[in-house]
Amino acid sequence: MSKEKILVIEDEEDILALIHFNLVKEGFRVECATTGEDGFKKAKDLRPSLILLDLMLPGMDGLDVCKRLRMAPETKDCPVIILTAKGEEHDIVKGLELGADDYVPKPFSSQVLIARIRAVLRRRVNPETRQEQGQPIQIHELYIHPGRNKVEAAGESVELTYSEFKILTLLASRPGWVFNRSQIVDAVHGEGYAVTDRAVDVQIVGLRKKLGACGNYIETVRGVGYRFKE
Repeated sequence: MSKEKILVIEDEEDILALIHFNLVKEGFRVECATTGEDGFKKAKDLRPSLILLDLMLPGMDGLDVCKRLRMAPETKDCPVIILTAKGEEHDIVKGLELGADDYVPKPFSSQVLIARIRAVLRRRVNPETRQEQGQPIQIHELYIHPGRNKVEAAGESVELTYSEFKILTLLASRPGWVFNRSQIVDAVHGEGYAVTDRAVDVQIVGLRKKLGACGNYIETVRGVGYRFKE
């Protein structure tokens, strides 16, 4: 049985009850909040293993909560899955930009939700095993340590989301190779994961911005995808 603690921030009582029931049935420990303010406070106090975050919340909305979660030392590394109304691509992209690890559009099946939660939890790197997760990559003015989840650009430490880190590691590990968007998605989320090309492009833009001048190492291959400068 799983021991991970999941914090669910959702204001619709029926949906909250359904999620709570299915997560408990799968062995998770579950905490709930119905407002963004309460959810953010509980996230800092409880230090959950993962947060399910609805975007349409009263008061502080989900995007604001996500932004604050990534800024707070207690929650900046906590995985976040956002719950969105079907077809709200703009909110999905914005959520990913703010550091969400994944998204699930409503309406969703409980099986899909559980699978997404388990996938994100599997991707977490435990501090005890980081030393065994891969060799450092030193290229141009960029230093990447896959095991330590560490990036330095021109000697400056850079904070990246899980997806941004995976994309950067993929590209930098094979400089000169061109990766299309589907290959990038497969490397980050696994095969068969549904995400728009726009979401990949947005993450590349965010990654370049965080890397500063080193962001120029990531080259766009028009009509194909992206590659890392040799």
